[in-house]
Amino acid sequence: MQKPNSHSLIDTESDLLWADWPAADNIRALTTTKAGGVSQGPFSQLNLADHVDDNLSHVEKNRQLISQALCISQPVWLKQVHGVQVVNASAAKHHAQADAIYSDQQEQVCAVLTADCLPLLFCNRQASRVAAAHAGWRGLAGGVIEATVAAMKQNAEDIMVWLGPAIGPLCFEVGQDVYDAFVSQDHGAAKAFTKTDSRHYLADIYQLATLRLNRLGIEQVYGGGLCTYTDEERFYSFRKNKISGRMASMIWMSAPE
Repeated sequence: MQKPNSHSLIDTESDLLWADWPAADNIRALTTTKAGGVSQGPFSQLNLADHVDDNLSHVEKNRQLISQALCISQPVWLKQVHGVQVVNASAAKHHAQADAIYSDQQEQVCAVLTADCLPLLFCNRQASRVAAAHAGWRGLAGGVIEATVAAMKQNAEDIMVWLGPAIGPLCFEVGQDVYDAFVSQDHGAAKAFTKTDSRHYLADIYQLATLRLNRLGIEQVYGGGLCTYTDEERFYSFRKNKISGRMASMIWMSAPE
């Protein structure tokens, strides 16, 4: 873990949620929280998204603050569309339309933005590949996990995944269309849904993602168990507030010191 930068508004220990997983020492993986930035109003404080009507100068300052605090270069910020497109960080340009990004280069930061959707961070056992994916229910059902794993070109048993903060299973109410989208592909996905009335369910997005990872042969899955909807002090929630900032989930391979 990086030491806090005394000149930053961000405390890298208390203001960031670091992945708790058995990745190699040179793998850095985390999700930002609201804390530590300069944005105001509903975007307070560390909004990192430039598409949510926040003051763009504040967003740019927040992005500079997180880079300075972590001593990293700016990630390639994607234009996320709830799809399954995966891009190589070495070739991608800022605002490339994609929902996942991967890298095999040291110090190259992969990042996705979320505020209820599920961020997934990937690395291989050899610490030579990393990836980040944004999975709302559409992307998850559409195959963004499968596309990300394919892009990594690694054996499933060598891949581990950390699930960052997302809307929890007691708050994620969905309709019959969402249930059908998953169960039509895998009858086992029905166990991730709890029926609330004739047309609605509560969905466990963590369980849905884990089921899909397991189907690919990936058993090393960590994280989960948080709720962006209820933990308003730490996390943004679009479903709850509509006008909302975004957290960033980031992963990279640090160079040897």
